[in-house]
Amino acid sequence: MSVTLSDQDKLTLRVAAWGAVSLMSAAGAAGSAHKVATHASIALTSATGLVGHVLAKAPKGVKYGKSVAELADQVLPALTAAMRLLNQQDPAEADNFRGTVTVAIEAARTHQGEPSPTMAEMARKITEALDAA
Repeated sequence: MSVTLSDQDKLTLRVAAWGAVSLMSAAGAAGSAHKVATHASIALTSATGLVGHVLAKAPKGVKYGKSVAELADQVLPALTAAMRLLNQQDPAEADNFRGTVTVAIEAARTHQGEPSPTMAEMARKITEALDAA
């Protein structure tokens, strides 16, 4: 199946995935937000297939807001929208996207061993948004 994504579709995927990294980084700020973001970003840029091509670069010019709540208001619905979009066009790429974001979350959570309750809760919210599609 051939997948055709518009520029807006690609932006949705990027906002969703890279925004999830930002949410995990914010949740891990008590430790090292930079290390959290680095580990999760490596997971995104290691993706393959259509998803890997789209996520190879972070979204440009996106304003995530001034608080984690404002960030979540954009990212969590984008995760659900990305899954719906990909499920409609190519379920295998939807699985690829979900797996890629899940690996990024795990990379962010476990870079220092035991995840904090804050990071565990953020990971739960991200997973819930992925599964809502």
